Amino acid sequence: MKYIAFAQPGPPEVLHLAEGPAPVAGPGEVLIRVEAAGVNRPDVLQRAGKYPPPPSASPILGLEVAGMIAAASADSGWREGDRVCALVPGGGYAEYCLAPGVQCLPAPRGLSMQEAAGIPETFFTVWANVFQLGHLAAGERILVHGGTSGIGTTAIQLARALGATVFATAGSEEKCRVCVELGAERAINYRELDFAKEFREIDLVLDMVGAPYTPRNLEVLAARGRLVQIAVQQGAEASVNLARIMQKRLTVTGSTMRPRPIAEKGGIASELRTRVWPLVESRAVKVLVDRVFPLDQAAAAHRYMESGAHIGKIILAM
Repeated sequence: MKYIAFAQPGPPEVLHLAEGPAPVAGPGEVLIRVEAAGVNRPDVLQRAGKYPPPPSASPILGLEVAGMIAAASADSGWREGDRVCALVPGGGYAEYCLAPGVQCLPAPRGLSMQEAAGIPETFFTVWANVFQLGHLAAGERILVHGGTSGIGTTAIQLARALGATVFATAGSEEKCRVCVELGAERAINYRELDFAKEFREIDLVLDMVGAPYTPRNLEVLAARGRLVQIAVQQGAEASVNLARIMQKRLTVTGSTMRPRPIAEKGGIASELRTRVWPLVESRAVKVLVDRVFPLDQAAAAHRYMESGAHIGKIILAM
């Protein structure tokens, strides 16, 4: 099979097309003939040497794919020929990729495989953090930072579809307009306005920026509010007023997806299929694909992600 490799960590230019043997499905696994794969921030960090894969994961980049099952173990729950999208621990930037059967979902009816490839990483992450961990409920108010990222566009739509009032930050007026079109009540340009002065009484903040935002995130939260941290792009160490947390009875939490046990990810997949797939198939929640790159242009896809210009998902096509 063809896949994207890199010998040493470095800039996007270290990525190159290579050839090697296709993997073989083991117990509980399926082998997917990949038609499209999502590009995500962890891929960029791994390429740069800042996010090593788990010991058991493929060293090949790529955490989400869509395609047809080429082979399936008897206990995987799937059959050869099924069209699926899947959250994978690695290996997505390739013509064939292994996935645990429980981490696969049927490719949503009416969506292209490129759209389907943009679902797993962001939808698993948003569902697990906003709804399972953050307990966002109908009628509550959520602030989503990075509103036009893959995570952001998903969080805005799911929160709105399930009855929450959504606010967002983004880096340009055009991006703010997109946030409002997706369902945000209001979106502000963080380059021009301080979100801590614009928003109050927020029940849940979803943040991937980290340290510089932390004190202000706590400031905007209402009593019993929750800060859910899913990345620390600008730093992991922050100084906070613990008394403020105590006085407002706040919860500060967060998680990462990749190291979670397979069974736990399977539980998230099951909830997505029940609660979210009807919204996706009815187009009440959409997958925004910004740009599609051929597999051999993975370096260009990484450069584009690092530019921050994208709105929604960046996809590699096989």
